[in-house]
Amino acid sequence: MQLNKEEIKKALETISVASEGQNMVDSGVLQNIVTFGDEVIVDLKLQTAALHVKKRAEVDVMKAIHQHVYEKAKVKVNIKVEAKKQQNPNEIKGKPIPGIKNIIAVASGKGGVGKSTVTANLAVSMAKMGFKVGLLDADIYGPSGPTMFDVLNERPLSVTVDGKSKMKPVESYGVKMLSIGFFTKPNQAVIWRGPMAAKALNQMIFDADWGELDFLLVDLPPGTGDIHLSIMQSMPITGAVVVSTPQNVALIDAQKGVAMFQQENINVPVLGIVENMAYFTPEELPDNKYYIFGKEGAKNLSNHLEIPFLGEIPLVQSIREAGDVGRPAAMQEGTQLSESFVELTKNVVEQVVKRNEDLPPTDAIKITTMAGCSAVNKK
Repeated sequence: MQLNKEEIKKALETISVASEGQNMVDSGVLQNIVTFGDEVIVDLKLQTAALHVKKRAEVDVMKAIHQHVYEKAKVKVNIKVEAKKQQNPNEIKGKPIPGIKNIIAVASGKGGVGKSTVTANLAVSMAKMGFKVGLLDADIYGPSGPTMFDVLNERPLSVTVDGKSKMKPVESYGVKMLSIGFFTKPNQAVIWRGPMAAKALNQMIFDADWGELDFLLVDLPPGTGDIHLSIMQSMPITGAVVVSTPQNVALIDAQKGVAMFQQENINVPVLGIVENMAYFTPEELPDNKYYIFGKEGAKNLSNHLEIPFLGEIPLVQSIREAGDVGRPAAMQEGTQLSESFVELTKNVVEQVVKRNEDLPPTDAIKITTMAGCSAVNKK
């Protein structure tokens, strides 16, 4: 008697393997069927090496063929094990965002160094230069983007794109922006654990209609923590900008921020360091510079780490005032302060162009948890 392969295949569609969820054929467990008269060889590929699962699969195959095809068939089952990679249940799969050419993370090792202020003015300067710019305020626990862009009372609208409902970013000064601040009250604290924050970020990244952007700036929280890993896990970052003041306390933390991006299994190119609050010049003494927090500390750090120095921003009262009233200082054309942000922006754009010419696209990272310790792997 010659056994029929199609009949054997149909018989195997009636059984499944533990943890696969589908029958042997649809799940891809069945690899091959070879027949010689009344003999049949069935090749299976399992994702577990557990002995009881392998034995159960072998017995089920024999029973199915004997019951549905030929009760006296001589059946041999070959099993190959190809284990599934372990995944974190909270993992966000990294993928490019259609329409966005470059994603720049703006980070600081320490809070209070003006990272969000630099991000806001960098975004406005880019928009003034003619670039299409978006800003993701990823500082979940201290969102300041809505205040700095004078859109505190605005809310993202819902739009339909390709049959799917998406958030339309709020636009101000030519910059498209999304922030958790749009979804909370000013006096409401965001008390979330890591997975909840990651989920909120995931929605603002992928459930938004960003459209075509030359640059998406991501304003990260201070430090090197869970949100940073979630962002780098969510999408491929073109490069990172690290902001610091010149003082040693801030520089130590800035160096840690650089080290995070340069970690072998993260490997996000650092575009450079920005020195904020570099010096103070009183309005009545415009030619004087007072180095309140130290002189050229961030510049010296960039030389030490052999990464670009992107520029220095002075400590000026009008920067704070502009941020408080929601009109970024970079909007004040013709001022020395505006020129500082223009110079910074030109340097950032130049480094992005150089990075894209010299290096391959950055991969999103994959995060797993092993034995209670966090491990970071490239996808």
